[in-house]
Amino acid sequence: MSSKNGETTRCAVLVGPYQSGKTSLMEAMLAAMGSIERKGSSKDGSTVGDSSEEARKRQSGTELAVAGGHYLDDNWVLIDTPGSVEFCQDTRNACMVADVAVVVVEPEMAKIVAVSPVLKFLDTHDIPHVIVVNKMDQAAERVRDLLAGLQDVSERPLILRQVPIRNGDLITGYVDLVSERAYKYEPGGPSALIELPTDMAEREAEARGQMLEALADFDDTLLEQLLEEIEPEKSDVYDQLAAQLKTDRLVPVMLAAGEADNGVQRLLKALRHEAPTHADTAERLGLSGDGEAVGQVFKTVHAAHMGKLSLTRVWRGAVKDGETLNGVKVSGINRMMGAKLEKVSSAKAGDVVAFGRMEEIQTGDVLTPSGAAVSEGALIWPEVAAPVYALAITAENRNDEVKLSGALQKLAEEDPSLSIDHNADMGELILWGQGDTHLKVMIERLANRFKLAVQGHRPRVAYKETIKKSTDQHARHKKQSGGHGQFADIRVKIGPLQRGEGFRFTDSVVGGSVPRNYIPAVEEGAKDYLKRGPLGFPVVDVSMELYDGQSHSVDSSDMAFKIAARMAMQEGLSACHPILLEPILHVSISSPSESTSRMQRLLTGRRGQILGFDSKEGWAGWDVVEGYIPEAEVQDLIIEIRSATMGVGFYEWRFDHLSELTGRLADEVVETREAELAN
Repeated sequence: MSSKNGETTRCAVLVGPYQSGKTSLMEAMLAAMGSIERKGSSKDGSTVGDSSEEARKRQSGTELAVAGGHYLDDNWVLIDTPGSVEFCQDTRNACMVADVAVVVVEPEMAKIVAVSPVLKFLDTHDIPHVIVVNKMDQAAERVRDLLAGLQDVSERPLILRQVPIRNGDLITGYVDLVSERAYKYEPGGPSALIELPTDMAEREAEARGQMLEALADFDDTLLEQLLEEIEPEKSDVYDQLAAQLKTDRLVPVMLAAGEADNGVQRLLKALRHEAPTHADTAERLGLSGDGEAVGQVFKTVHAAHMGKLSLTRVWRGAVKDGETLNGVKVSGINRMMGAKLEKVSSAKAGDVVAFGRMEEIQTGDVLTPSGAAVSEGALIWPEVAAPVYALAITAENRNDEVKLSGALQKLAEEDPSLSIDHNADMGELILWGQGDTHLKVMIERLANRFKLAVQGHRPRVAYKETIKKSTDQHARHKKQSGGHGQFADIRVKIGPLQRGEGFRFTDSVVGGSVPRNYIPAVEEGAKDYLKRGPLGFPVVDVSMELYDGQSHSVDSSDMAFKIAARMAMQEGLSACHPILLEPILHVSISSPSESTSRMQRLLTGRRGQILGFDSKEGWAGWDVVEGYIPEAEVQDLIIEIRSATMGVGFYEWRFDHLSELTGRLADEVVETREAELAN
């Protein structure tokens, strides 16, 4: 894709639920621009988007794709985003650098709820957006019903731009409510202008009146014209549509069928005339028009043979190859057409390009030649999606562990919603993400791109143990093997502490029975044993008081007293009624209100405790259920939540406290741990 000189570039991001047809719509838009000779197919893996092995295996998006071209002498960049909520970070980041979002939905009332998180994100960040009801050639629902359903999940008022022309059960065209022109769909080409069908006149007049009334809410002149029954100029209506879209005060709704090329040209024309420019977007994001060049990285990619690429929207000025941004040299500038790159010498305001080999630069960074930050409050970046699903991973070949660490770091750079944690207590490397599919794709990428065979399994729960009783314990370590021996004798009191107090060591030795220089070794030895108690887990909330002992002037040493302390703990804790403690999480489950009772049952069915529920602030028609749930019960919680909510429900969690676990479940945990330690 090349850009015409002297023209700025606008950027549209295609977003929407899984299987709404975003990729096929982008193919149709690129074909209409002349950027591709013919449309590709997801089935045969020939589309510009979804080019990775993981995406083509699933015939659905697993990462964003950037492409573009020219339409009526305007330069456009299109960003196709994954539909699955598990890859939401790419979608959110792409929205932040787009001038307009094209929200693609299916014409089914039952699936409308699936678009609510996307619309909520766009509304929260004031991102101008257009809704495209795709697959209209398969529509069975009435458009007015679809519009009402979509309005229920949108904070912004929706305004219908077109009404469909039906021939029996088939939709054969549409009427544009601004121009009042009727068009017949022509497969593979622009729609043909036709006479307005006589049976459409009443419906068109009704829908047009509703559109004008919605616009009049934002313009007093138009309101006066409507009250005086004066027909407004069509140019004024177009201007109002552009003005309200630019400020994200209303959302136009259009009709299309991407695979059949229906409505694609009309969508492109609407975007051309009504979508904001890159300068409008920069102003909306708080960036002034004057000053040095500014760009913002919205995606990091580690490409084979190319190294690290920082996908960047240039907001202001121009950037040349070899220039330094934020103290890092730009080593190559590329425009993108899916997986294909076109090397260019520079990028100007509005362009979307990939800067090469900027190793220190991260997703979300704002780039300037001086490295100076932009004005406060400008170009704010969204929060990273909180992790909700985890796998413990191991390299099949232990020699690959160092290589695995580096590969995971690169994947986390590409997708910030992916995180890596090392559970020292359980000795596991934990990969956190947005769901089962998300992490499976990451494991496939490790194999496909980094040639790393990796296994994933359910992480072990970080159980702890403590004691219920106190005891006095005597321990003596004596060993003679020629020359200096080893000798240490201690008497300690071991007892339980309040939950959360950890470990407390006190020294009440009098008379020097244990020399002062050996006392720290006693504490160190006790702590060392607490890493794995009698049940096989770390011990918490225990106290040890050293009150007496003996030493030998020659054979005593730090090591001897350390060993004696371990012996005291090992023997003493077993006599203090050790019990298992399981971690309890505080969870907040968010879902549409009609799913609230199911979320409550889901929580209690996993040994959870409901703390209450309330309407979710800022989310019309949503509730949030608060509760406690054992960590052992949350592994696939997100899968059940999404299954019960058309994929839109989610939860947040944090560690809250440790709780005693007894009975059969505790016995099973201990038995499993014994088997693990025996292997």
